Amino acid sequence: MRDLIRAVTEADWPQVAALEAEAYADTSLTEGEAALRCRAAAGTCFVLDRGGRIAGYVLALPYPRFHYPDLTRAEDTVHHSANLHLHDLVITAPLRRRGLGTRLVRHLTDAARTRGFETMSLIAVAGKEPFWRAGGYRPHHEARLPAGYGSGAVYMTARLVALREAS
Repeated sequence: MRDLIRAVTEADWPQVAALEAEAYADTSLTEGEAALRCRAAAGTCFVLDRGGRIAGYVLALPYPRFHYPDLTRAEDTVHHSANLHLHDLVITAPLRRRGLGTRLVRHLTDAARTRGFETMSLIAVAGKEPFWRAGGYRPHHEARLPAGYGSGAVYMTARLVALREAS
């Protein structure tokens, strides 16, 4: 079966929300469809389509460095920033550890460069800091994060030039 990475469409949102609920069950990280939609920016949100079923997604939006979405409320401000914040990356459980998340992140990174972003940021949750470090992201343990992101959450950034050199 061939995988296709493509932009999120209106019809994809129920499947994206279902993947999010599956991935973050029993955590404070589940946001639901409405919140995910408000954190999606045109041109920087993609799904991994496997024969018409969504097997993963990545959502990113422009956000100033060292700032991040508040998980307790909807996003009501459009930010104009040279930083793209990777808000969420999920691959369905049966397909994890096959490099699909890395493919989605590479696709997003290429789109970010094309759109003129200089840096990318994210919050590593659930022990994923080593994954993001391996991808060229640098932790900022001094950044104070709200409890909603979970214990051990770490704010991380990467310069897009550095990510190009690492790939």
